[in-house]
Amino acid sequence: MTIGLTSTTTEQTLDPIPRGVWADVIALAKAWWIPTLYAQRGANVVRSKARRETGPERIAVGLLGDLVGHRARELHRRTALVLERGELGVWLVGEAGALLVRPGGRRVNCYCVRVPEPGLPSGDCIAHLLLALRADEAGFATVANLAFSGAPWRLRRRLPQRARQALAVGVAKARE
Repeated sequence: MTIGLTSTTTEQTLDPIPRGVWADVIALAKAWWIPTLYAQRGANVVRSKARRETGPERIAVGLLGDLVGHRARELHRRTALVLERGELGVWLVGEAGALLVRPGGRRVNCYCVRVPEPGLPSGDCIAHLLLALRADEAGFATVANLAFSGAPWRLRRRLPQRARQALAVGVAKARE
């Protein structure tokens, strides 16, 4: 009895990259991209609107200077944000919201808040938010919309240069 040997060739198509790796790459991209989008949203909270230095604006900034100390006034002049230390951490208040640097400086919460008067100068908007913050800090954080919560480095990359200086000061104060 003879046994015939036949040769069968099975073609295997080799994927250069396994399918599981593609899923990992997509998951990693989403894990990086989604927090970046939220960080941009948080950075928009303290982005100041372009305003001209008119008479009412100068008066409003002068009155705001009466509410805060010399260092906070100087920081506002450079960055358009006012630093205020509170029970929950260090606040950086702008005309459309505030950043809360938590104690230790490892986490930043961005709160979106607006003053209902549309024509107010930016100094008056900041003064309103600052007075609301001083009156009830926990209530302020509860009522405001949380736009972002995360690491300062993630937010810093999305902030304008002027606001980066204020964030650095806030993080340093929170670490004290």
